[in-house]
Amino acid sequence: MDIRNIAIIAHVDHGKTTLVDQLLKYSHTFRENQQVKDRVMDSNDLERERGITILAKNTAIRYKDTKINILDTPGHADFGGEVERIMKMVDGVVLVVDAYEGTMPQTRFVLKKAFEAHVKPVVVINKIDKPAARPAEVLDEVLELFIDLGCDEDELDFPVCYTSAVYGTSSLSPDPATQTEGMDCLYDMILENIPAPQMNKDLPLQVQACLLDYNDFVGRIGIGRIKQGTIKNGSMVSCCRNDGSVKQFRIQKLFSYIGLDKVEVEEAYAGDIVAISGLADIFVGETICEVGKEMPLEKLHISEPTVQMTFGTNTSPFVGRDGKSVTATKIEERLFREVQKDVSLKVERVAKSEEWVVSGRGELHLGILIETMRREGYEFQVSRPRVIIREIDGVKCEPFEEVIVDAPSDTIGSVIEMLGNRRGTLVHMSNTESQSRVLYHMPSRGLIGFNTEFMTLTKGYGIMNHSFLEYRPMEQFSVGERTNGVLVSMANGQSTAYSIGALEDRGVMLISPGEEIYEGMIVGIANKDLDLAVNVVKAKQQTNTRSATKDNTVVLKKPKVMSLEACLEYINEDELVEVTPNHIRLRKKILDTIERKKFDSRKRQEA
Repeated sequence: MDIRNIAIIAHVDHGKTTLVDQLLKYSHTFRENQQVKDRVMDSNDLERERGITILAKNTAIRYKDTKINILDTPGHADFGGEVERIMKMVDGVVLVVDAYEGTMPQTRFVLKKAFEAHVKPVVVINKIDKPAARPAEVLDEVLELFIDLGCDEDELDFPVCYTSAVYGTSSLSPDPATQTEGMDCLYDMILENIPAPQMNKDLPLQVQACLLDYNDFVGRIGIGRIKQGTIKNGSMVSCCRNDGSVKQFRIQKLFSYIGLDKVEVEEAYAGDIVAISGLADIFVGETICEVGKEMPLEKLHISEPTVQMTFGTNTSPFVGRDGKSVTATKIEERLFREVQKDVSLKVERVAKSEEWVVSGRGELHLGILIETMRREGYEFQVSRPRVIIREIDGVKCEPFEEVIVDAPSDTIGSVIEMLGNRRGTLVHMSNTESQSRVLYHMPSRGLIGFNTEFMTLTKGYGIMNHSFLEYRPMEQFSVGERTNGVLVSMANGQSTAYSIGALEDRGVMLISPGEEIYEGMIVGIANKDLDLAVNVVKAKQQTNTRSATKDNTVVLKKPKVMSLEACLEYINEDELVEVTPNHIRLRKKILDTIERKKFDSRKRQEA
């Protein structure tokens, strides 16, 4: 049987996963009466809630006697490590570009990875049904991007298909009126332009694990493309480890893919994508070979993390109230388990403490890990995100990002001022009647804590996208620390409407009456730039004196609700986010009010 191995790549929210839905649907992979939910490849709860793809996933369809293995990749820059690994498994990519938004930072990133891996691209201009679609201009942008990335001359003659993934229509013309139901023109384009993998069945076996899966019955599963040779279920094979050692094991289960199902097979051949179980600790990048013919493939190159946070065991007075897993052993186990399947993540234990430095590709990358652990019943605390500084040729360097901002024209002046204050350099600006787009290069430091302020400034209409650019010499500036202070509880107990009502003119409250509070917990955002110790558990003095206002009900303002990402962006260096399955609390590192004031006083004197 003929095989094609392709990856669907694009900027976040340009329609990759919806397009895969339609490819599956029109290949008749599902039964006529089978109920299939939208964005079927986004199987993770967090993916469905946020509308983004976090983990790369694979599926396969049959079309005209050809098996097409399809890998759906994440579009967000923070999960770029998934895209890099996928390129080792495919011979071609389908680059999806929004017919209105055009090429974006992540479009450049994923296409650059495709060129580096020497895989053939075909282009899909999606969302052709949008009233504001501009397919001709977007095609020119794609062509400019190909030239900008230094592609070969023959790669400039790329095939183009126009689709509406939402409606399941496609055509070879940019005119929306020519759209017809089905994905036949895209299937045919893939068969004609993406090369078939080399079928070296008779050579010694080589399979490199590029993705990992897990099953309660068979344990960890390595997923990869058979580079050469034939693999058989139940056979003894060698695993060439990343540290240079070799370990032999028996293949317990061998799976191939069709539709959304892993199908157990007895053997598979060069060119196909398979899942292999039998080695409990197989890692990404390791090569499975024939016994006695160990030839490891080149190690996978993964871009280094750019942002890190400190995770620690929960030290608040409320430790253990919500979570099942609160000990250092449990948390460490979970973090190192994540490292085994996410090669973009790094974890280091801080000596003589119950803390770990966790490094990732961005705030969202680490935020997703925190949210996943919280839902699994873990209880811990995390610090403010900080960028990773590197020394290159004796010079201190920091990561820089390419940032594209789309915002209403009446707010773009304020956005430009804010980006300038955070050491951003304007590279390009374009305007339409009501919208403006600016392209900036700026230090990653400048983006920490930026999003909340940005959304407030643009009244929620602004869209910001960024991707890692390069390391550059570190700029001498301080940014990211918030300008206003916080209201910090100076007592333990239950918050009262009486005390909250008395404090409302001091700032914005983060708590409601009746909540359990501990000393050192942040209960509000102060109006001034200094932290203020407050008593939110004080009850009204009960006396037998009648009051003229005794029947007046206290009407409180609604407390401000902050998401996990907003909390991580908001805190300062001397603060932490306490994460439990049921609560996300802000707190000071030093909980004792007197001790904290002494520490702050010493710090000011030193400064």
